[in-house]
This record gives sequence, C-alpha cells and structure tokens, in this order.
Amino acid sequence: MSSSIIGKKVKVASVGLDSFFNDLKNEGADAVKVDWKPPAGGAPAALKVLEDLECEEVDEANSKAISAILSAEPKFVGMAIAKEVIPELKGMSLSHSGPPIKWERMSGPMKGAIIGAAIYEGWIKDESEINELIKGEQIKFMADHDVSAVGPMAGVISPDMPVYIVQNATTGNKAYTNFNEGVGKVLRYGAYGKEVIDRLNWMKDTLYPMFKESVSKMGPLSLKPIMSQSLQMGDELHTRNVASTLLFIKEIAPYMTGGGFTSSQISQAISFMGGNNLFFLNLAMAAGKVTMDAASGINKSTIVTALTRNGTDFGIKVSGLGKEWFTAPAPVPKTLFFPGFKEGDANPDIGDSAIMETNGFGAFSSAASPAVTQVVGSSVSEAIRVTRRMYEITAARDKSFPIPALNFEGIPRGIDLRLVIETSISPTINTGVAHRLPGMGTVGFGIVDAPLGAFDKALQRFGQIV
Repeated sequence: MSSSIIGKKVKVASVGLDSFFNDLKNEGADAVKVDWKPPAGGAPAALKVLEDLECEEVDEANSKAISAILSAEPKFVGMAIAKEVIPELKGMSLSHSGPPIKWERMSGPMKGAIIGAAIYEGWIKDESEINELIKGEQIKFMADHDVSAVGPMAGVISPDMPVYIVQNATTGNKAYTNFNEGVGKVLRYGAYGKEVIDRLNWMKDTLYPMFKESVSKMGPLSLKPIMSQSLQMGDELHTRNVASTLLFIKEIAPYMTGGGFTSSQISQAISFMGGNNLFFLNLAMAAGKVTMDAASGINKSTIVTALTRNGTDFGIKVSGLGKEWFTAPAPVPKTLFFPGFKEGDANPDIGDSAIMETNGFGAFSSAASPAVTQVVGSSVSEAIRVTRRMYEITAARDKSFPIPALNFEGIPRGIDLRLVIETSISPTINTGVAHRLPGMGTVGFGIVDAPLGAFDKALQRFGQIV
C-alpha cells in the first residue's frame, strides 16, 4: 500500500518525553512540543471519581450554580461598624483572610495585622503585649469567608472597624468588607506603626460617617455596571482598579456634601480615594463574595466558590461540598519587587482578593488589562494566553463583562473542579506581595498559580459522597 505522505516533509507533534522531542529536533525534524498530561495525572482513583462526576446530575447542579453567578446583581447598600452586622465579631474577636488558622502557624504579615488591629481596638498598647493575649487565648480568630466577609491580604476585620454592606439584589444575601488603605505600610500588609493606626482612626471618625450618610442619600449603587465599564477601560479589577475607583468617585462624590462635613474633610476624603488606585478593590471583592455565596451549597455542583490564602495555607471551597475547606501550602508569588526589596523578602501568597479570580476577574481577565502586565512582570501576549488558558477550566463566558482584546468575548467564569483536575491547569492569580516579616508592609506585586493539591483533596472528598 502506498502512502500519500511518503516523499513529503512531515511535521511532528511530540507528546511525552522531552528526550524524544530533543532527538527529533537534533535530527532536523519540524517538531513542536505539546504540553499534555494525562487527566488527573493518570491516578486510577482520581480518574474513577472524575468518571462518576461526568453525569447529568452534576451537569444540572453546575448549570444551576452558573445561573446564580450570571444573574447576580451586587449592590453597595450601606455602611456599618463590623460588630453591628457580623454577629461573630463580639468581644476580642477578629476575622482574617484565607482558611482558618491558629496563631502558631500564622505568617509574619498576618501576625502584624492582628497586632495592629489589637492596638486599634485598644486591647493592647504595643506589640510587646500581644503574647499575653495569645497565651491566655483571649482573642478568637475566624476566617472572613466563614462570616460572610472578605478582606485583601491579611484581611483582618475587627469589631470596631467600618465595613461596606454589599447585597445581591437577586437573592438577598449580603457580604462585608473594610475600607482599602492603599499600599505601602498599611494594616493589611502587616504594618502596625502609628501612621497605620492614625489612618484607621481617620477612616472610622471621618470617612465612615461621610460614606454612611452619602450612600443613604444616594440609594443602592449597582456595582456590576462599574465593573463592566472599568474592564473595558483597562482594569482587571484585582491588582488594577484605576478606572473602577474613578468611576466610583464619580458616583458617590455628589452625595458627600451637605452632611455637616467641612470642605476640608470632603476634599481630604476625595483626595484619599483618588490617590489610592486600589480603593474600589474591596467593594469589588464584596461583590464577588455575594455572587459566589449565591452559587454555594448546591448539591453535587463542582463549581469552585472560593480561592483564598492566609499567608501559610491556600484554601478553596466548592459549591457541592458546602462549608468544607480544602487546603495546600501557599506558594510564594513570582514577584516584581519595589525598589529596596529582593528575593527572600516575599511572604507566601496571602489574601481573600483571589475572590476576584474566582469570579473571572484578575488574572482570568488579564487580556483586558495591558497595563497590569507590567505590574506583574509579564507581557501583553502572555496576558492574552493566560485568559485563554483560564477558559479551559471554566464553565461559562459572561458577555456582561466583555474583553475588547478578545473581540469582546465574555470573561471566563465558573471554575469547574473537574476541568482543573482533568487538564492539570491551575487557576492563575494576580496578587500583591507582603514582606514575610511583620510590620514591613508591601514589597511588590506578582503572579501565582493555585496549588493543585487543594483541588485534589476536594476531588477525594467528592469520591466519598458520589
């Protein structure tokens, strides 16, 4: 039998060992290396669970979860002091980012933020007194996500901190988060010096009552239109919130007058917001939280509802697995350092802000934000590649949030645990980077891949119940 390829130049797609590909290239073959891995790493037990999850019941559950995500209508509806709306924050209690963790295992920036919060609350005068409270087990710690809250980086929320109230108008569920302080030496990065505490007190004494009155006059503010418009203006809504912050100021500024505040106070507030390119981030995170909480607790759904980290552990939640946490060690981000900092200064990844990637923003929407590629030390072509790669592990493309650079294709939404395991493609996250030591603050921005170990554990749990 003759072959039509004999006598023609053959192109080879090499799948497997690097040595085979190298031999082909050494022989002058026109070969390309295909980055392929067997589903679930070829592990028989995992493959069996995946097979069991490929069924109509799971598909229907996921469809329900995706519908909840796409129909969510997050709105900024009010302000409150944390203990007024988060019942768990009573007495000496603090919530923090990531999965639950005890003091002994906490990272430097997490401990620093807790010290700062304790000073702010008046529980201690300085860092030298924190150990007495810890030894006496007087402070109760809990995860933000477990009390309907989110916070960037250390994410510490204390009883007397002001919080935004964001509500999903579709389902009625609410989420809470604090004000964004900016970058540098700020509480969420583990700093707790006098300037940090003074800023927190100014937020409570001036910014909070101003915002509380302004939103009461303005009425519920829809966050979805701001987020969609800012995405088309170059934000990815995680490490870049320039457009979203300015759009938010445009909405709230007209209501900040006439409430008994001096022109100096109003000017200071607007200057603070305008000078903080991450100011809108916390509101965006709360919008993400109410969205994913609406998709949580759907029996047999494999949609991931939380990606988060506490500086020690990386944790995920999955809709069909309820309130359970699945964790793996938090990786150190690939970091673009600020001047004066270097390799070895960076703490392992930290913060609830990966709720943005859980929702399809941040690194998932990198293609929408050419400017942010410089912040995370990447390129425009790499940003587009990342977004296209995230399409492979998500269940929907949300046309409510179009990406201009991809012919206005919708952002990738609804991380499907099954697809992560099948493809071995890990969710990519844009992130701020904290110094590993308490009190130091921000060292730069970077990018990190979620550890697959957390997803493997979630799959194993499904194996016990399907």
